[in-house]
Amino acid sequence: MPPDIFSPDARRAAAEADLGRLWARGTDFLGCRYAILGGAMSWVSERNLVAAISNAGGFGVIACGAMTPDLLAGEIEGTLALTAKPFGVNLITMHPQLDDLIRVCLEHKVGHIVLAGGIPPGGAVRAVKDGGAKLVAFAPALVLAKRLVRSGADALVIEGSEAGGHIGPVSLTVLAQEILPHIHDVPVFVAGGLGRGEAILANLEMGASGAQLGTRFAAAAESVAHPAFKQAFVRANARDAIPSIQLDERFPVIPVRGLVNAGTKRFLEHQAETAARFQAGDLTKEAAQLVIERFWAGALRRAVIDGDVEQGSMMAGQSVGMVTSVQPTAEIVAELVGQAVAALVARRG
Repeated sequence: MPPDIFSPDARRAAAEADLGRLWARGTDFLGCRYAILGGAMSWVSERNLVAAISNAGGFGVIACGAMTPDLLAGEIEGTLALTAKPFGVNLITMHPQLDDLIRVCLEHKVGHIVLAGGIPPGGAVRAVKDGGAKLVAFAPALVLAKRLVRSGADALVIEGSEAGGHIGPVSLTVLAQEILPHIHDVPVFVAGGLGRGEAILANLEMGASGAQLGTRFAAAAESVAHPAFKQAFVRANARDAIPSIQLDERFPVIPVRGLVNAGTKRFLEHQAETAARFQAGDLTKEAAQLVIERFWAGALRRAVIDGDVEQGSMMAGQSVGMVTSVQPTAEIVAELVGQAVAALVARRG
């Protein structure tokens, strides 16, 4: 007897196949079941969460941040002990030991290296490529996306201002329209404000090869973040996650999106006090800039690890409103995939 192509099971199987085709380029590139990357979040994206994302069928990414080469080597080895699935490492291009960090990744056979925080130096690009790893880079605009592809990037991430942490000025909605129709040589992954599978699906249909999420995974059960940090995410809504405010144009502040707390308000006072000291001649302009920049030194660790949700830096994207509970990572991934599949099923009537 032929299968009933209109049965719920058949429609779901067809939808799953459609989703598989939509992100096939991303899954082939990453070597995983679902083209869902974990955003690299300092103090959060370490072995436990990275391995959990990869084991759930996604693609975990270690956030190297300010780690030394030895610390990174230990983190990679710790991750390898928890998963046999592929994962990547995110390196900051401004790190003074970037070359050594790349060497560590290559020695440990890391297949994908993400270079973030600026245009990757030519030497770093060559080292990654010559070492046999895939290079992933961030593209904040179409002109830079084209330049990165020409310089050797194997894949791009376009991240909108809805994301948590350090952000650019343009939303993912606009970046996707600007970049996706024009970049075809390499996979492009979207990021920023993504919290549901339907949104991932919409970007796949525009030409994306997959999606990167951070905020939802930050509050996952396997995340080492302090329980108070996770509960702050559960309580928050999108309007609570705002960029840091620059008070005086003479002292630039790099925009960082996070949850408003006592530290956020104190930062405004700190900027005003420092500007007044400069005006009074107590500080040079350079010294005043440093005083402002050092305000948040160690603040992310205080929030994530120590649980100081009042004075710490609570980096979070606007998708924080979609964090409604502390869930196992596998449940989050299954939920995202299920939402995308359900949307495709609904279209089939």
